[in-house]
Amino acid sequence: MRRTIGVNTWVWVSPLTDGPLPQLAAKAAGMGFGAIELPVEQPGDWSPDAAAETLAEHGLAPIVVGAMGPGRNLVAARGSEIVATQNYLVHCVKVAERLGSRVVAGPFTASTGRTWRMDAEEREDLYRELRTSLAPVVRQAEERGIRLAIEPLNRYETSLVNTVEQALDALGPLLGPGLGLALDSYHLNIEEKHVGDAIRAAGEHLAHVQVCGNDRGAVGDDHIDWPAFLDALDDAGYAGPLGLESFTGENATIAVAASVWRPLAPSQDALAERSIRYLTALQDEREAR
Repeated sequence: MRRTIGVNTWVWVSPLTDGPLPQLAAKAAGMGFGAIELPVEQPGDWSPDAAAETLAEHGLAPIVVGAMGPGRNLVAARGSEIVATQNYLVHCVKVAERLGSRVVAGPFTASTGRTWRMDAEEREDLYRELRTSLAPVVRQAEERGIRLAIEPLNRYETSLVNTVEQALDALGPLLGPGLGLALDSYHLNIEEKHVGDAIRAAGEHLAHVQVCGNDRGAVGDDHIDWPAFLDALDDAGYAGPLGLESFTGENATIAVAASVWRPLAPSQDALAERSIRYLTALQDEREAR
């Protein structure tokens, strides 16, 4: 199965604004990417109307991603904070509808980097609260033909949902046309005992996939078994894009959580180019078999 390869603008800038988007879209298309992930860090950072024109000009499919910066929480927070987070997610859904993105992906549980201890009973209570907070957003997404895709994060970025098994437990009753899972190779590599089995367990609920090297660097310059990774996606029936997600050291929204303290490639362009070159060659090789 051949998949479109996309790239997140976080590879180069944060936050995304209207100014650099035309140049980034042209660069991504010139490198051979067929899709682009557009982060909504703050509503109003960039214009969906202008972005739609730019992406159409370069033949790039849109993918909307969200950021759970400080103060964005759907659990264990003040009611006003939860409502504001719900409103933010609805805004992301509306942006996706305008652009034609069928998914809004992100770790839509608690602020990235927020961790705390909880026992099994407390965890179940928080999962119930999470479902309650998500339900109205999921309904609105489904009504608009959009699917929220919630991403498990590694243990250093959250203590709430780290694995596919936990995500299925936390979200189970809501999973469907309006809600699925987003899986990221970086987090899978840290948290899952067997990455392929975790991907297969997500199965029909897998709504978006992000990739990068195990160190957040280039795909293929690392120890991840990428042929086996793609085999697992085939088994899960996932036909969507692979979105390259990495960061510069200047991402203010999730700087500490992303923990990119050094260059991960000779340049950010090199990181993107090496990744798409490797993934394209790998897909070519699989098609030739």
